[in-house]
Amino acid sequence: MEKKNVRRVKLDKIDQRILHDLQSNGRITNVELARRAGISAPPCLRRVRALEKAGFVCGYHAELDPRALGFNVTVFAHVGLSSQAEQDLETFEALVAEWPEVRECFMLAGDTDFLLKVVAEDWAAYQEFVTKKLTAAPNVSQVKSSLSIRKSKFRPGVPILVDGNNQREE
Repeated sequence: MEKKNVRRVKLDKIDQRILHDLQSNGRITNVELARRAGISAPPCLRRVRALEKAGFVCGYHAELDPRALGFNVTVFAHVGLSSQAEQDLETFEALVAEWPEVRECFMLAGDTDFLLKVVAEDWAAYQEFVTKKLTAAPNVSQVKSSLSIRKSKFRPGVPILVDGNNQREE
């Protein structure tokens, strides 16, 4: 995953509102975004472009329903490696980046080296992924799987302070 240098700048309440609203609805029109931020459309668009350029906005995407697309199983795989040398960690991360089943990958401190969020059509498809790809990968010493029963909350991004009132909106 590419690392971006986000400039450390003080965001004003208009920037915070724009980021909040973009995070909540990436398809919001510039006119509506400007209205919600209390400014006109041209300066709003300039602010959005500046926030993108500064690295605060990393991209836009659509949230898809995995089950509607035939992905009925979500599993969190706790992966242990036999070596934590930087080169071995980077090699594993590069391999994971090639696997479409892995939707998210986090390097962790503690007993588990990596936590992978994996989607599959069913349990058999996940087992095939584990045996043919994950445990067959170099340096993988253990895999523990936790099957997700349901998603109780999903909020992408971060809680953003809005309106300068020290309260964070969802």
